Amino acid sequence: MTRRSVPDEVFDQVLAEVVDGGIGAGEPLPSERRLAEVLGVSRPAVREALQRMAQTRLLEVRHGGATTVRDFRRYAGMDLLPRLLVRGGVLDAAVARSVLEARLVVGPGVAALAAERGGPALEAVLTETVDALAAAQGPGADVERQVQALTFWDHVVDAADSMVFRLMFNSLRAAYEPALEALAPVMAEEVGQVGAYRVLTVAIAAGDPETARAAADRVLRPATASILSALDALSSPLTTDSPLTTEES
Repeated sequence: MTRRSVPDEVFDQVLAEVVDGGIGAGEPLPSERRLAEVLGVSRPAVREALQRMAQTRLLEVRHGGATTVRDFRRYAGMDLLPRLLVRGGVLDAAVARSVLEARLVVGPGVAALAAERGGPALEAVLTETVDALAAAQGPGADVERQVQALTFWDHVVDAADSMVFRLMFNSLRAAYEPALEALAPVMAEEVGQVGAYRVLTVAIAAGDPETARAAADRVLRPATASILSALDALSSPLTTDSPLTTEES
């Protein structure tokens, strides 16, 4: 169980209203006092949560004026992704789908850069990681394989020597890791491709960017369609009831 602070809970509740459209872009937030009353928390907790939201560019704070909501699709950065993927303890299938699509687009390019800039120096560490992936057996093996696959890509991203790709990977990993167990059934097909990971390792170690690009696509693409289909089954309508927008009569 992850212990969560009151400001964390307030952040998630207000974020849900913003993301789900309960409070639209350009609309003012209720006052701190009103939010504290509706949510049953202290005003300092509300203030801290709103400060965090302002730091993630979700709110526009005008001194002496109302605090208004920004369009998160236009202003938010990758640091918001972990908050969007799992909200209220529930995996958001649409966000999970976007994570998988991003991996499929970015992964082959990162692998090509790793082959070009890392090459033979990566062979030992990548081989060791793939061996650990292959050795994962028994209960919990699907989760352990995901951990080893993340480690594999962590090494590849390091070798790509790209700050932008590193920051993207950090955000994707931060979003992905809390959902490892939830994703285990649908990720089993991909992380079980030990042979495909070995082909990718050989291509990177050989310093062959184009073969590495194709091999990375081979690792990521075959399972993507089935994973996306499984995620579609997880989709469910979100409630539109909004305690934050219901005013007392």
